[in-house]
Amino acid sequence: MLGLAIAVSILLRGRPNRPRLFFAALAFDMGLWYLAQWLYHSGRSDLWARWTAVLAVFLPQFALHLFEAIVPEPNRRSMLLRAAGILVVPMLVLVLMEHTHLLVRGLVFLYVFGLIAAGLYRLARRGERSGSRAVQRRVRFLVLIGALATAFSLADFLWFIGAPLPPVSAVLSIVFLFVLSESLTRERLVDLYDILGQLLVSTALAFAMGGIFYVFVVLLGGFDNSYLGAILAAIVILLLFEPLRSKAEDYTHKVFFRERVDLERAVAKARGVLLHTLQVSEMQQIVISALEESRRATGAAIYLRDPLGSDFIVGAGFGPVAPARIELAAAHPLAERLNQGGAILMEDVAHQALEQRRSGRTREAEVDERLLSSAQLLGPFRTGVCLGIWGEKRDLLGLLLVVDDRVRDAFSPDEGVLLESLAVQVGVVIDNSRQYRRMQERDRLAALGQMAAGLAHEVKNPLGAIKGAAQLLSDPGDDSQLGAVEQEFVGIILEEVERLDRVVGSVLDYARPSKGELGAVDLNAVVRRTVTVLASDRAEDCEIVTDLSERLPPVRADAEQLRQVLINLVKNAVQAMGGQGVVRVRTAIHAEPPTALASAPAGEWVEVSVRDAGPGIAPQVLKNLFVPFFTTKDRGTGLGLAISQRMVEEMGGRIEVTSHLGDGATFTVLLPSGEPHGLRAGSAGEVEHRAGQTPAAPEAVLPSLKPA
Repeated sequence: MLGLAIAVSILLRGRPNRPRLFFAALAFDMGLWYLAQWLYHSGRSDLWARWTAVLAVFLPQFALHLFEAIVPEPNRRSMLLRAAGILVVPMLVLVLMEHTHLLVRGLVFLYVFGLIAAGLYRLARRGERSGSRAVQRRVRFLVLIGALATAFSLADFLWFIGAPLPPVSAVLSIVFLFVLSESLTRERLVDLYDILGQLLVSTALAFAMGGIFYVFVVLLGGFDNSYLGAILAAIVILLLFEPLRSKAEDYTHKVFFRERVDLERAVAKARGVLLHTLQVSEMQQIVISALEESRRATGAAIYLRDPLGSDFIVGAGFGPVAPARIELAAAHPLAERLNQGGAILMEDVAHQALEQRRSGRTREAEVDERLLSSAQLLGPFRTGVCLGIWGEKRDLLGLLLVVDDRVRDAFSPDEGVLLESLAVQVGVVIDNSRQYRRMQERDRLAALGQMAAGLAHEVKNPLGAIKGAAQLLSDPGDDSQLGAVEQEFVGIILEEVERLDRVVGSVLDYARPSKGELGAVDLNAVVRRTVTVLASDRAEDCEIVTDLSERLPPVRADAEQLRQVLINLVKNAVQAMGGQGVVRVRTAIHAEPPTALASAPAGEWVEVSVRDAGPGIAPQVLKNLFVPFFTTKDRGTGLGLAISQRMVEEMGGRIEVTSHLGDGATFTVLLPSGEPHGLRAGSAGEVEHRAGQTPAAPEAVLPSLKPA
């Protein structure tokens, strides 16, 4: 009855395909075969013995068709199926004419189990020849379960040839028939192994309990003390259940999950080491080494976001050569899918897109095909697993790519989840590294503040005395006058004193905390005021051109600090061009939130950019632009951009730089809108009017200014 129930259940699970239909026929045949055996043993009728033999003849036919349907070979008919089809007719004639003869029954026995064994062997060979690791795993599982079911059916079949055994094999054959049915309906091998492990444990416990009852009730005692056997059986089961289940699960896991166990160990080891890691470079080496040692991948690469842009730059890796840079704009479909969560198994996406095309779901297929098209940017990793590395604020920090080009379908969804846990730990390390750098920065600022306080006392007072004495020397106030050489030396003293005073002032500005007051500020008004102040310092060959959007929302900023930032950026642009050329200042609404500040809603960010036409910035210089005391100027302090960056970050914004050698540089200040739903800057003239200014045109050319 269990065999018949299994056959019906698989037909009721969705739309039946060829493997399910042949399995249902096999299960019906086995169920009817056991039913005919029971009827024969109950009534000893020759009719049921004949039916038992007939059903046994059909058993390998259904089994072989099932095996062929599991891993089909297109345009090629199996020779084994042909041989089985030829043999079925004479075997039916034999069992219908003389089924009681021992020789006939022996031939039936060899026919049934010989064909099933050959079919399992052929199925195993076809599975190994397939290039898909997922197919190989599933076929191995099916062959193992099929072999176990066949072996127990073989033991139960021995009564047919005069060698009866206790009918316990029927129970086990039905158990493995059930597992075989589950393997045809479940996609996750993890579920199948779990079911198999539970069934093995339950079956072992059932037989153990039966053996205990047999010993204590039948062999040692009578009916009067059978309850003692039941008590002893219950105690033994309670003692054995947990350790037996644990051992069976561990053994099943190791046997069927050898490759997954290696990957699990490598990932667990890497995550344990990453818990104590703060350096990003060290983190990359740990992850790549763990994946390489697991032998589950032929290549891996970690990409981290470019701090000066939105692209991803390759860090550490092994295996095939990864592209040096991945442009996020070109890989937008990939980023969208990553944002939905989970690992992306590219080969699964390709199979899914193909199935969607076949079933007429064009829109879903086009989405997956766009994803596959953008995945071409990954180069040799386009067929592997792609995982997003996410920060604490759900900003995309990087990518983890893993590939195994030895077989198709190299990674299962469960292994994708396992790799995803590693990517999460990588994101934690990057966040911790940022936090650690901020702590170091605070410590550095504290030390710098103490040094600045000492400088203010120990340097500024002597500088003031030196400056006063030099001024007295330059203007003695009586009839005596200094000579030209003396005047030149005094001028040098005053100039150097002024420079030292500026250096000390810059150190103080960088070290002391900000005192800015944030509020809703009209960015266009700040830009116009800043350019007007700068334009008062004239030079013939340098001019500032503004391009101001009239639909800007107010920004959340401190107007005075923002003006100081713009002055610094414009002066740097003028110096980069050698005092000759055009500096362009532009304001606009930023279409998307900055990548490092992705928690803000889109459309509520404003940008002001300063572009020069100078020689551009070298890549090695770009990396250190905002590092305190780093400068390429002969007489610079290296604190201007560092101070500007700190001010902008305290306003909740960010400074981005883009530059190409020979094509100038653009510094873009991104600021959050102070009033997302408030008044647009189309009426910003009211703000300017209250400030006593006249609104300027969106495009204006202001007077030249002198290099600072």
